[in-house]
Amino acid sequence: MLGPVLLAAARSDRMRRVIAAAPLTRPVVNRFVAGDALNPALATVRALTAAGLDVTLDHLGEGVSDKATARATRDAYLRLLETLRDEKLGDRAEVSVKLTAFGQALPGDGHDIALDNIRQVAELASEIGTTVTLDMEDHTTVDSTLAILHELRRAHPLTGAVLQSYLFRTEEDARALATAGSRVRLVKGAYREPASVAFQEKKDVDRAYVRVLRTLFAGDGYPMVGSHDPRMIAIAQELAARNHRASGSYEFQMLYGIRTAEQRRLAEAGERMRVYVPYGADWYAYFMRRLAERPANLGFFLRSFAPTR
Repeated sequence: MLGPVLLAAARSDRMRRVIAAAPLTRPVVNRFVAGDALNPALATVRALTAAGLDVTLDHLGEGVSDKATARATRDAYLRLLETLRDEKLGDRAEVSVKLTAFGQALPGDGHDIALDNIRQVAELASEIGTTVTLDMEDHTTVDSTLAILHELRRAHPLTGAVLQSYLFRTEEDARALATAGSRVRLVKGAYREPASVAFQEKKDVDRAYVRVLRTLFAGDGYPMVGSHDPRMIAIAQELAARNHRASGSYEFQMLYGIRTAEQRRLAEAGERMRVYVPYGADWYAYFMRRLAERPANLGFFLRSFAPTR
């Protein structure tokens, strides 16, 4: 019952102000967000790559309301990629983007604004030998996001997509994307969606996740298994063996700060393991979705406010 409440709170400016002002919030946020700026995030990236883990970096922000802010997001990603080039991290670090931060939701020509902004990021990513993955947001953005993916892949074929198993449409989208060269991250979904477009019960979301996994592993693309669920990880490994996939023809992805021991275990076992590393001052919506996803995260947050003895 708490999940929908927390997802609603993620969109509340009032709750944002209350939680951001709480003196004990920051130490908890630091568990899931690698700093407010690029430099502390890079320290995290260095530590993770030194431990044998790959990363994808997300400069936090979404749903911008003007063109100037969308351009500022683009410029932040260009600076990030320039830094990855200078640090020689292009072969270990890619970037993840939310297209609403690039102007996708702006009225009128938002789709074209986002495409123009993200195209510049994809060009620089290709130049330095890395890739871009387009995060998927709520269901109203899916058609636009997949259309932008199609356009980007003309010049940058390794541009990645994200699919969410809780959406009814995802099985069909997965069949269309399970093609040679296509990189697809599969997640369960973290937005509050209506029953008209998405499964509402966890068991149905999980079953859909497995069905889509089967499609991706049987296809010719590059599956990226975005899950912390031990059962889904085991099923993915089974599917890799059944489809005779060599190590490096797929990967696992987990969020920074969640199941860190399992991340290292998978890497040490020879699996390719990528950590999703978010950073930036606009952390609130991302943080609230992490609390909504797992009761353990919410318990960790609430315990931080308990008085110490």
